[in-house]
Amino acid sequence: MPQQKADYADEAEIDAELDELPDEETVEATVERLEERGFDVIVVDDADEALDAVQSQIPEGVSVMNGHSTTLEEIGFDEFLSEGDHEWESLPDQIWSVDDDAERRTARRESQTADYFLGGINAIARTGELVAADLSGSRIGAYPFAAGNVVIVSGTNKIVPTLDDALDRLESVAYPLENERAQEAYGVESAIAKQLIYRRETEEGRTTVVLVREQLGY
Repeated sequence: MPQQKADYADEAEIDAELDELPDEETVEATVERLEERGFDVIVVDDADEALDAVQSQIPEGVSVMNGHSTTLEEIGFDEFLSEGDHEWESLPDQIWSVDDDAERRTARRESQTADYFLGGINAIARTGELVAADLSGSRIGAYPFAAGNVVIVSGTNKIVPTLDDALDRLESVAYPLENERAQEAYGVESAIAKQLIYRRETEEGRTTVVLVREQLGY
């Protein structure tokens, strides 16, 4: 059974003020700023609509990779990619079928150049910047350049007023929860080792942000 956020979330101390759902005016202002910075934006009401929106972005016959994302798990994308009725090349299934550790690491690096790379984000500034971090960089490495197309899914609870607040959210909301998840799943602590501030998408149509009016992920 996949790990559930409820399995570890209660153990994490977070800044709850940076994990609240914003009002509609804030969502609209954030969408406007994101679009000014070159991101395509789709706003949906719930997880089911988010999954439909993600599926609609990905054409048949392309390679698809997902970085670890609690949000993708919550909307059902990970399960759909692995088990669903689609015409995509699922790179995660190929990667985890490799027995040799070195070959698997190579396959994970190569997967950064997938036709479509999907993942979450840790914070969104109302001013239009996206902030994320990884221990390994296996998710955020694809976002700036490597992947052909990027689809980022986020609950609107990750919207905060400024870039400084976004960086604060990374430290005081996303990291404590990810640290608890890592200890629950792997028995080791996580770390904000590799960090990305995604200020602008310069290639038209390359990066789509799906905003969900629900409290998802971290």
